[in-house]
Amino acid sequence: MSKIGFDNDKYIKLQSQKIRDRIDKFGGKLYMEFGGKLFDDYHAARVLPGFKPDSKVKMLLQLKDQAEIVIVINADAIEANKRRGDLGITYDMDTLRLIDAFRGIGLFVGSVVITCYNSQPAADKFEKRLSSLGVKVYKHYPIEDYPSNIPLIVSDNGFGKNDFIETERSLVVVTAPGPGSGKMAVCLSQLYHENKRGVQAGYAKFETFPIWNIPLKSPVNLAYEAATADLNDVNMIDSYHLEAYGETTVNYNRDIEIFPVLNAMMERIMGKSPYKSPTDMGVNMAGYCIFDDEAVNNASKQEILRRFYSACCGVRQGTSEKAEVAKLELLMGQVGITTADRPVVKAALDKAEQTGAPAVALQFDNGKIITGKTSSLLGSSAAVLLNALKELAGIDDNINIISHVIIEPIQKLKTGYMGNHNPRLHTDEVLIALSICGASDPLAAKAVEQLSKLRGCEAHSSVILSSVDENVFRKLGVNITYEPKYQTKKLYHN
Repeated sequence: MSKIGFDNDKYIKLQSQKIRDRIDKFGGKLYMEFGGKLFDDYHAARVLPGFKPDSKVKMLLQLKDQAEIVIVINADAIEANKRRGDLGITYDMDTLRLIDAFRGIGLFVGSVVITCYNSQPAADKFEKRLSSLGVKVYKHYPIEDYPSNIPLIVSDNGFGKNDFIETERSLVVVTAPGPGSGKMAVCLSQLYHENKRGVQAGYAKFETFPIWNIPLKSPVNLAYEAATADLNDVNMIDSYHLEAYGETTVNYNRDIEIFPVLNAMMERIMGKSPYKSPTDMGVNMAGYCIFDDEAVNNASKQEILRRFYSACCGVRQGTSEKAEVAKLELLMGQVGITTADRPVVKAALDKAEQTGAPAVALQFDNGKIITGKTSSLLGSSAAVLLNALKELAGIDDNINIISHVIIEPIQKLKTGYMGNHNPRLHTDEVLIALSICGASDPLAAKAVEQLSKLRGCEAHSSVILSSVDENVFRKLGVNITYEPKYQTKKLYHN
């Protein structure tokens, strides 16, 4: 196991209580903007070893009887067919996925809000689909000069034009498939409508990063900057909090920049703003649950390196800008790391140079590195998986745990019937073949049993992987990076 530095049980307990306290502060009704990923916060799990990817959901389950979920989706994102980069699905499909996921664990989903609605055809179609599925749908409309024209925004012609979202619980969690959905505006619009109805309600924000009560230049906070390099987010000292309390805290530029506007809106809605700073608005207790700074700092440095390689590959693939790479290089300099601090990189490149073909290296928690080379039977990704499973199962490297009787029909199917030119097995194919062999071969079965031990391992490929291999590594929980180059010089790569 990698070194743990975060107390997850303490986090769930403290976070739940903090939210209960905030509900009480506002007289029993709280709209909480929920940033980041709820079900699968793998960034937090990587930089805070010990944090569980579903910690936020488990925390919400502590408040199950008080909470309801409102999912926000931007009509323009629906129209543009915007996708989640990590899952590869559109925002509208992710909205359906989130509803199923929340309901599956017993959390109440009250409604979906379509923001920036302006009769977009795709948004209308999605609204009809939700309604046919029995999901309540509300619409919020564009407001001219948002967020600067506060008198217009906080009026019957601004927030007043929006549908009032009927809610039943004391804690309304406002979440979304991705950034730019309009979560904060939905919360403020609800405050406006609740106030007009004589209902006392409050607003709070839950973002895990940056962590407000650890140093500005902590690798943990800089890893957040690395994760949002494409948005050009910057961590800053919260000057409003420093002035109000004489206490140094960390927030990010967009929250600090918008705070005067947000504060003015709340003053206009509520008569008096309950907050003196962006930090005041937050309810994040993660900083109190770090017990090993060295462990989380080392994990965060590795995350910055992974983000660097991802951006470099993005530039090669045309999905990222060179400025993103430059920012990540600056962050690497701030924490004092280079690509040499990722041992699997050198191991993969050395193996590729020795063999003259693509190679992959994988590192276990104990530091041992296993490599995989390209052969006539297996791609390098498939090879490193097999070699790693053999190592974990204590099987001699010279023993074949997948029979040629199984491999050859798969290769024939690929090249003879499926139109593939490459007969080598991908990772998904080799795992299926291994599982089949495991039905009659105890060694193959033992190797399959080691798959869960790969979660959290580091890996690097000398070339950009196929989407198939990339997805398998992701599902296995392997943190893989690759060099920003393809195996061939073709223009089209899949």
